[in-house]
Amino acid sequence: MTAVSHVPVVVIGAGPTGVTAATLLAQFGVDCLVLDRWAQVYPQPRAVHLDDEIFRIVARLGIADEFAAISRPTLGLRLLDRSMHTLAEFRRDTALSRNGFPQANMFDQPEFEAVLRTNLARQSHAELRGDVEVTDLAADARGRVCVTYADRTDGSEHIIEADYVLGCDGANSIVRSRIDSRMEDLGFEQRWLVVDVATATDLAHWEGVDQVCDPDRAGTYMRIGETRYRWEFQLLAGETAADFATLDALGPLIRPWVDHVSRADLELVRVTEYTFRAQLADRWRRGRIFLLGDAAHLTPPFIGQGMGAGLRDAMNLAWKLAGVLTGTLPSDVLETYEQERKPHARHMIRLALAVGRAMTAGGEFGNLIRRMVVPRLHWLPGLSTNLVDSETPALHRTALVCKTRVPRQLAGRLCPNPLVVSGARLDTELGNGFAVITRTAPSAAERAVADERGAVVHLAAPGSELASWLCRGRADAAIIRPDRTVMRAGRDLATLFDALPRSCGGTVRKVKAPQ
Repeated sequence: MTAVSHVPVVVIGAGPTGVTAATLLAQFGVDCLVLDRWAQVYPQPRAVHLDDEIFRIVARLGIADEFAAISRPTLGLRLLDRSMHTLAEFRRDTALSRNGFPQANMFDQPEFEAVLRTNLARQSHAELRGDVEVTDLAADARGRVCVTYADRTDGSEHIIEADYVLGCDGANSIVRSRIDSRMEDLGFEQRWLVVDVATATDLAHWEGVDQVCDPDRAGTYMRIGETRYRWEFQLLAGETAADFATLDALGPLIRPWVDHVSRADLELVRVTEYTFRAQLADRWRRGRIFLLGDAAHLTPPFIGQGMGAGLRDAMNLAWKLAGVLTGTLPSDVLETYEQERKPHARHMIRLALAVGRAMTAGGEFGNLIRRMVVPRLHWLPGLSTNLVDSETPALHRTALVCKTRVPRQLAGRLCPNPLVVSGARLDTELGNGFAVITRTAPSAAERAVADERGAVVHLAAPGSELASWLCRGRADAAIIRPDRTVMRAGRDLATLFDALPRSCGGTVRKVKAPQ
């Protein structure tokens, strides 16, 4: 066993959630170590979609252009009946949204993860160690967490002492088991066949996602790249992926999309089986150990929010943790992580379940209900907002989301991300800390408060998108958190500036073990 060394944050799991969390922490100057059981990116594609809110997080990592180069904006979602007739269509805008990016984007997960890891390697405050197996977590007398892991290349055992541990280690999380957290079953479990096909032949189909609502064989189709296509089909009792291992066996399932294409022009990349579940961890934290991503929640894929939920976790927690470690925020702000993220994740899971059940409710009665109800789904507020507008719900009230009784209030929602006078996006101009967006020029004393607390003040030009946004929210100014959520909004600038927290600052470095 090697000598014990110390690092402020250990991230367990180097999937999209773990690498995003580590990159954000590194950007705040927090040294962190990422441990992963795989030596390289896991080669199988899983997630294929992210929305404009998540693209905004990707941009925050510094890889917006790189992601745009490997992704494909998509037109949205269609619900079809078993005869392939359209029941309802929810279009997404492929132009830039209020968040500054297309509302729906398809991609290949291994390509995305490669971009994430390459970017992580550029961060001087982050280190990734692959091909290791975490075997234990234990708090010491000082409250720190000792992480024990084995190097799978030589069998050696190591211990790292961390101030905080982030469990981003997936559905079978060892971190979750060590903090005695249990998954709450939200009443959904289905076996699905996942098929990836490559072809240089354009299938000449609608550039969006098809959800086939058939109680006998629900299915999904989507184009995820220039030459890549994905199908998912609900498996029947007794069926396995081995029953569909060839293009000939898959033919009856994918025929509506490829009937005009020669089999010789199709390459079967992968056929596998996944069990889609809806689950939520009963606790997301114990002491200095946190759960993120699939370790905390499992979302059925019907609205494409599974991976995005993990990136939302990382964005929500990283700046708070950095603030605590650098001494600019009190440690009790960490309580807001679960308070904010758990209700949001539950809402998105329920939304996915609503679409999934609309697709798979059984029998002819189910088909009758679909023909009556599905075309009217856009009238349902929750479905309409997410399926059409891509905006997700506001965060609940916490110490960092100060809500009032003002209608259409801004607190808990993301601020827009328009181009500003400098020609850059607002996110770039605001930097990584707190900010105030105001349509009323602050006084010298108020500006002095902002300067002293490391916050950026952005004066919204009259008639601008930001000024209109504040006006619709019945506010003259808003405090913007580092994750671009509105902390507080109102008309009294003096009160707002007084409530402004200090921005994350300083550098937290690891202490090397003696050689």
